[in-house]
Amino acid sequence: MNKLIFFFAAILLFASCMEPDSVEPQELVETEDIYFPGINNDEWETLEMDTLGWRTEHVNDLYNFLEENNTRAFIVLKDGKIVMEEYWGQTILGIGDFNAGSQWYWASAGKTITSSLVGIAQDDGLLDITDPSSMYLGEGWTSMSTEQENQITIRDQLTMSTGVDYEILNTGCTDPECLTYRADPGTQWFYHNATYTLLDGVIKNATGSDLNEYTDEKFQSTIGMNGEWINLNINNVYWSTARDMARFGLLIMNEGKWVDEQVIPSDYYNEMVNTSQDLNPAYGYLWWLNGKSSIVLPDLPTSFEGALASQAPSEIFAGLGKNGQFVDIYPSENIVVIRMGEAPEESLVPTSFHNDMWGLIMDVIE
Repeated sequence: MNKLIFFFAAILLFASCMEPDSVEPQELVETEDIYFPGINNDEWETLEMDTLGWRTEHVNDLYNFLEENNTRAFIVLKDGKIVMEEYWGQTILGIGDFNAGSQWYWASAGKTITSSLVGIAQDDGLLDITDPSSMYLGEGWTSMSTEQENQITIRDQLTMSTGVDYEILNTGCTDPECLTYRADPGTQWFYHNATYTLLDGVIKNATGSDLNEYTDEKFQSTIGMNGEWINLNINNVYWSTARDMARFGLLIMNEGKWVDEQVIPSDYYNEMVNTSQDLNPAYGYLWWLNGKSSIVLPDLPTSFEGALASQAPSEIFAGLGKNGQFVDIYPSENIVVIRMGEAPEESLVPTSFHNDMWGLIMDVIE
């Protein structure tokens, strides 16, 4: 990666298109009914919609909707193979058309990478999610009393249930004075970015590696996901191509396994993509879950009846990021949906757009 370009991306909130490193090609791999692209080349097998019985007459409606709503990249995988792949508009810096080699930010969809890394670190024996967060962040990472602080665990950070006060000017602030007591852990759910962000410190201090080193070790070397975490003010934000995001989605769709290697431990994977607490049934370990009876959305302390995306299959689960960065998993159909782009609507996470997108996807695949 060109560090200088990424440095300017962090300053300007922009990123550039990056060419992958030159490496020896690797054979494409297929195991049972799931296809996996080789980790050291750009080749990716495709699948025609006609062979799947999908309704191709509805594809243009979907593509028009995506283009009209500021989408840059859209990919659909079926059984690991690319069925749809389209790009629109220009790169963030406005240099050339957006394409398969263009970088884009994941925003909070990158939380799913962090969650997966925590599970891998636990499997490596480097941490336990039931450990107090202070074991890795040090005493005084909050402004709470020692007793209150020590009640917060890594699992509480993963589930957004730390009990840290959210009635402050900036819930992204990770300074101790911004992290004060409001409720006991496990009794309050709020989408608190600061407590999530501090998982980066947990990973670094538990593993002895910084976030990029550990991500590369666990994901670039195993699934070929070649992106980079960029520090933008407080948060670390992951940047990659849409195909890199699709690789991660394929790993998750296959229950954390890439070819014959269990990258994310099975027990942790099952916890990660299922309801993690009673306060917000639509949330796992930093993953959003569809088909639940109620949901608490970002920046809101109130629970609402209804599902994440009523037009989507109830079983889907998703990584959702600001301005509509999506990695969606449809497990029973072995489908992964990727969307990157600019904001389609005025909200932190565009859930209405996400729901409408799925309505049009279902017109195609049903």
